[in-house]
Amino acid sequence: MIKTLLSQIKQYRKSSLLAPLFSALEVVMEMMIPLIMARIIDKGIESGNIGNVYIYGVIMLIIAMFSLLFGALAGKYAAEASTGFACNLRESMYENIQTFSFSNIDRFSTSGLVTRMTTDVTNVQNSYQMVLRMCVRAPFMLVCALVVCFFINVKLSLVYVGAMCFLGLALGLIIKKAMPLFDEVFKKYDDLNESVQENVSAIRVVKAYVREDYEKERFSKSVNNLYTLFVKASSILAYNGPVMMTAVYGCIIAISWFGAKMVVQNTLTTGELTSMFSYIMSILMSLMMLSMIFVMLTMSAASARRISEVLNEVPDIKNGENPVMNVADGSIDFEDAAFAYKKDSCENVLENINIHINSGETIGIIGGTGSSKSSLVNLISRLYDVSKGSVKVGGINVKDYDIEVLRNQVSVVLQKNVLFSGSILENLRWGNENASEEECINACRLACAHEFIEKLPDKYNTHIEQGGTNVSGGQRQRLCIARALLKNPKILILDDSTSAVDTATDARIRHSFAVEIPNVTKLIIAQRISSIQDADRIIVLDDGRINAIGTHEELIENNYIYREVYESQINGSGDFDGKGDD
Repeated sequence: MIKTLLSQIKQYRKSSLLAPLFSALEVVMEMMIPLIMARIIDKGIESGNIGNVYIYGVIMLIIAMFSLLFGALAGKYAAEASTGFACNLRESMYENIQTFSFSNIDRFSTSGLVTRMTTDVTNVQNSYQMVLRMCVRAPFMLVCALVVCFFINVKLSLVYVGAMCFLGLALGLIIKKAMPLFDEVFKKYDDLNESVQENVSAIRVVKAYVREDYEKERFSKSVNNLYTLFVKASSILAYNGPVMMTAVYGCIIAISWFGAKMVVQNTLTTGELTSMFSYIMSILMSLMMLSMIFVMLTMSAASARRISEVLNEVPDIKNGENPVMNVADGSIDFEDAAFAYKKDSCENVLENINIHINSGETIGIIGGTGSSKSSLVNLISRLYDVSKGSVKVGGINVKDYDIEVLRNQVSVVLQKNVLFSGSILENLRWGNENASEEECINACRLACAHEFIEKLPDKYNTHIEQGGTNVSGGQRQRLCIARALLKNPKILILDDSTSAVDTATDARIRHSFAVEIPNVTKLIIAQRISSIQDADRIIVLDDGRINAIGTHEELIENNYIYREVYESQINGSGDFDGKGDD
């Protein structure tokens, strides 16, 4: 874990070294000031030599200026290193997430990934900044102060040792009690982010079902859980202050008592006693800083583990040594293919899949909910890999292709239609970033989207809100189809992506496909038989297995499942599209 995180320091190594160096120099300067103060008192004020007062005063001023300079430089480099470290962590996490296959993504919740890239990285950033400054400053100050104190007076310095033992024991107990609570705190962040994400993304559903009060209560519960744990942990840490003050005042009283006797006995000078008082705060504050470092490091340890999980996640799907860089045609072959979402799963969601699809053929896929229709087509573009058997495109195993080349030739319109904030043209050009406006318009005509776009105030420059919330479901689907067409693929997969358009528009889309892109292999998943009845062949899936393959007429005659669905829809219970939702 530590090795993984430290590898992200990269170009900020210099700053990471300079910050502790200047912190150490700052401590050296600070430790010299009480000694100079003792000289001013002993050799200037008590001896009545004003010249020495001026000389040592100037020296103290110079040392103080250097201390200030070194402290500022330490702060600057620590801030630069920690913020750069956080930036690298976020970039590396985001880059690795982009390489994830669907199976990798399934292992992390969306809210969990958001928390890791925000709250967790911020925790690690703060800890790293504290480490660069305090992990050098606190121990170095402690050691230097103790060395100087023992140099001044060994017996009196034993008071510090006693105070350190007391303070160390007390702080150890505080940290032991607080740490488990902080581990729990970070587990609650995912729940909080999940509540926010779900509520915002599904705000229309919340309002439609008048569930605002329920969502408020749910969110309030998450916040209060987090609040309760934080308060409990912080309440324990609050004992740091009283314990610290007890040690400080105990030291002051003990040194005043014993030191005064030594001054009277002429075994200690007044200046040396004054400097000993200065070192009380230096030593005990060092211990306090060390305790806070341990607290912060323990708090961030959970965050560091969560970040490392994302950085160390290895994509399940990646290119081979010499990947094929050209897809010959749109033919597809499933050869004894089986698939399970989890590698160690005993049950496959797809089993014994054997199909040959010719290039340019139109294939309909139908089946009940949970029959694994989407899982089947996801194997073609390697969004998932088969557990057994093989899938071939253009006569070559999909595992032998360069992933980017394969996916550029297999265009998928997924079940969940996603549009991004930006203009309609910007969204369309996700399919082809170099597409001209004329090409975008032509793709929209094929997807029957051109008509409604022309009615919009800004037409193709109309701004789309995040998630496409300012267009209807049917409009969203047609824009996604147009976007897929702009890739000029050899294989086009429509995963129930015309479910929100009326049957007339659906028929127009299918007709334009047949006329305009006859050489593209088309796989159409649908619940409505009217959407696939003109396909060259139709696959009926049942519980992850192929129940039947044939034309519409053949299946009506020979397949009970298909005939039952067809009759229910003909009687009006299966297809209830009205005028659409434009």
